[in-house]
Amino acid sequence: MAEGCMRSLRYGMVFFNLLFWLGGCGILGVGVWLSVTQGNFATLSSSLPSLSAANLLIAVGTIIMVIGCLGCVGAVKESRPLLLSFFILLLLIFFLEILSIMLFFVYQDQIDHYAQRDLKRGLQLFGTEGNVGLTNAWMIVQTDFRCCGVTNHTDWFEVYNASRVPDSCCLEYSDNCGLVNPGTWWTAPCYERVKDWIQQNLVALWIFALCTALTQVQTLVTQLYSSVHVESALNAYATVGSIL
Repeated sequence: MAEGCMRSLRYGMVFFNLLFWLGGCGILGVGVWLSVTQGNFATLSSSLPSLSAANLLIAVGTIIMVIGCLGCVGAVKESRPLLLSFFILLLLIFFLEILSIMLFFVYQDQIDHYAQRDLKRGLQLFGTEGNVGLTNAWMIVQTDFRCCGVTNHTDWFEVYNASRVPDSCCLEYSDNCGLVNPGTWWTAPCYERVKDWIQQNLVALWIFALCTALTQVQTLVTQLYSSVHVESALNAYATVGSIL
């Protein structure tokens, strides 16, 4: 019976570690897909040019895959060092996620101010050599969200030193339409439009975050529970062996 319990615990550890690893594979796959299909769609930030959605997903997916693989190998091999390393890393990630959420809500106003300032600085690089990704990103955002500029369409006036906006700001796109009557331009701020879109999809984002957190907690509990019982079983076997 003890051997059957040990086998069940082992299979449970492998299952949850494999689930965690598959989640990393999925995130990595989405990141690679975005990188291949939206290669020119880079970040809008000038200070963090490599912080694109694709690169972020690839980095997160790779980290989760490595940690999940560590847990799977440790569970299959019944290696205590590997399982302990997996438990510590997963616990560290979980606390970092909680800390990041808390800091975001505490410093939300400062984050908004910094983000808008950084985005406005990035407008200066629009259309310049070596910034194709940033240029395409602004064109896509302004076209899809029907907005213009960070806080107002007049943000572009400082870029061009004239009353002009990119053609992607036009209600009906055409070449050099950003030079004509301002009445034909989008005037809504892109920063607020993107924030509104995030708020509208907040339920889906919270569900995803909750599922991720529950998976992590379940894996941690299973790992801790299994480790305790494995230790107890080994001690019991050692005691029986010494008696015999």
